[in-house]
Amino acid sequence: MKKSMKKLLSLGLAIAMAASLTACGSGKASEGTTAAGTETKGEAQTTAAGGAATGEGTIKIGGIGPISGSTAIYGQAVKNGAELAVNEINANGGINGAKIEFNFQDDENDTEKSVNAYNTLKDWGMQLLVGTVTSAPCIAVGAESSNDNMFQLTPSGSAVDCTKFENQFRVCFSDPNQGAASAQYIGENKLATKVAVIYDSSDVYSSGIHDKFISEAANQGIEIASDEAFTADNNTNFSVQLQKAQDSGAELVFLPIYYSQAALILAQAKQMGYAPAFFGCDGLDGLLTVENFDTKLAENVMLLTPFAADAKDDLTQKFVTSFKEKYKETPNQFAADAYDAVYAIKAAAEKSGVTADMDASTICDKLKTAMTEISINGLTGENMKWSADGEPDKAPKAVKIVNGVYTAM
Repeated sequence: MKKSMKKLLSLGLAIAMAASLTACGSGKASEGTTAAGTETKGEAQTTAAGGAATGEGTIKIGGIGPISGSTAIYGQAVKNGAELAVNEINANGGINGAKIEFNFQDDENDTEKSVNAYNTLKDWGMQLLVGTVTSAPCIAVGAESSNDNMFQLTPSGSAVDCTKFENQFRVCFSDPNQGAASAQYIGENKLATKVAVIYDSSDVYSSGIHDKFISEAANQGIEIASDEAFTADNNTNFSVQLQKAQDSGAELVFLPIYYSQAALILAQAKQMGYAPAFFGCDGLDGLLTVENFDTKLAENVMLLTPFAADAKDDLTQKFVTSFKEKYKETPNQFAADAYDAVYAIKAAAEKSGVTADMDASTICDKLKTAMTEISINGLTGENMKWSADGEPDKAPKAVKIVNGVYTAM
């Protein structure tokens, strides 16, 4: 059973990630299904709002995430990235001849609203789900999708319990794996020996990364000079946490948090004359788009992320060009995760012979097996595979913000 396999498989995945940290550079493409392997030939016959698609049969894919509220940048990126992949797939014949109909619902990063969105999509006729975008809603919806045997692939839900059930898979790394990989990257690349940590103890994402980072830091010869928390009720003034980091002599501050709080921390550090190195995870993706934020403050900020828009491989360049043309902005990691998610679904559906007339439970049974049998060359990893516990197997990468853009390290 999947639940019992998780403990065994997650250890193997963490070891594999650690081994791959020193091999994050680009290389020759591996064998497997390539995302966007054919050229887009036209606009897809689908809408993000759930309008009817034309053609012989449609496969209805739902999406859930915040497109309003404080984390809207994540949900909007996922919506757009998935939509772009749907458009390409539909323009090139669909999945086993069936077009995709895509319907994305806003949950405002709220668990109750996310479950309501899930039920709305079920009423619409959803056959499988790309989502949810953030971890707490993903866990809440997972309990529902498991009961329904609805296949659920989250692009970015990184909490451990986002893949608790057999029907759940993810494209991103889990929180513990991000924490371990961050400590390993800092240690192996000798970025700092004394590190301060500022994290959100009220948030499952931040706490999960924090805990694993702390435990792995000892193995990397990293001294945790200061370890300070904040909560959702007190997340605007970080003077105490920054002062303790500065007094500790920390050379680097690790921020396993979201971009909105990180923007405040960078601004307040500047005001107090504290200029350490800053290192975060995928939650920092979006920092450059914070309203009224001086992006010069983000210069040389590092973050662990599987996608860099300035990468020179053909797939990334084609994706970035298409995304900019359609949405008038540079895609972030969340958009790339969602794009890969849709292509993973296509590969698994074609591997297992999914057709539009199948019900959600039948499709789920087929995809649960097929996801462990496919390999795709995606934007967020070459030769990307999945284990039976829903975890991806791919190499982590890091980027640095240089002159206002993400640059691969």
